[in-house]
Amino acid sequence: MEKRLIGRGLLAGAIGAVLAFIFARVCAEPVIARAIEFEDGRTDAENAHGVHEHGAELFTRGVQANPGLGFGVLIFGLAMGALLAVVFCVVYARLTGRAGSPAPRQLSLLLSAGAFVAVYLVPFVKYPPNPPAVGQSDTIGVRTGWYLAMVVVSVVLAIAAVWLAGRLTDRFGAWNGRLLAAGAYLVAVAVVMVLLPTVDETPETLRDASGAIVYPGFPADVLYEFRLLSLGTQLLLWVSIGVVFATLAGRLLPERAESGRVSSAAV
Repeated sequence: MEKRLIGRGLLAGAIGAVLAFIFARVCAEPVIARAIEFEDGRTDAENAHGVHEHGAELFTRGVQANPGLGFGVLIFGLAMGALLAVVFCVVYARLTGRAGSPAPRQLSLLLSAGAFVAVYLVPFVKYPPNPPAVGQSDTIGVRTGWYLAMVVVSVVLAIAAVWLAGRLTDRFGAWNGRLLAAGAYLVAVAVVMVLLPTVDETPETLRDASGAIVYPGFPADVLYEFRLLSLGTQLLLWVSIGVVFATLAGRLLPERAESGRVSSAAV
């Protein structure tokens, strides 16, 4: 059964990736194009004033916006779909037979919602994504490292919160125990966010030696729209994965349960 569930997780991830790619291609690409226009104009202004020169791009915009974006979203969607299926198998096996355990569809939706929060939403709050022209090329490695650290910490704290909820439920009841565990998670995440360094490399207004404005700073509306659309893309991806996997898993597990009851009756 585990292999069949993982296969359904991969299918859910692929469907979610296709929907997310269409959304990002239609809605986010115009914003990215505006950011690139800003970057090109700023580069020309910097070169004209001898600030520095930029190297040639490795891939054209057509490659980046179509096969590049599609391949990246597909790989991420497949990975997250498989991960959701594996976690579902582990959790479902532990909860089977327990009183008050959620149904397969409910469990799938809960896990996908929790994964969206822990894997993307919480790191997004600390290190939101930036469009082209935001961020220095020589700090990409450092910025990526801090972002991955935030993802790992968020996931670990989420797992610890689930464990804590189980412990507190025996003492304070299901609702109070889960509420206390969620509060502990939020407090721990807030502390980590304060301790981790802040990254702010939004291009400021470019001025010459006399202080005259050569080129304006990065448009705030473009930055806001890009981050909002990035959040929307991930939300669509995770909702699609959760709904599709919940539907497929819900069809598989009742069938096995029904076949199990028929076999028991025949014996």
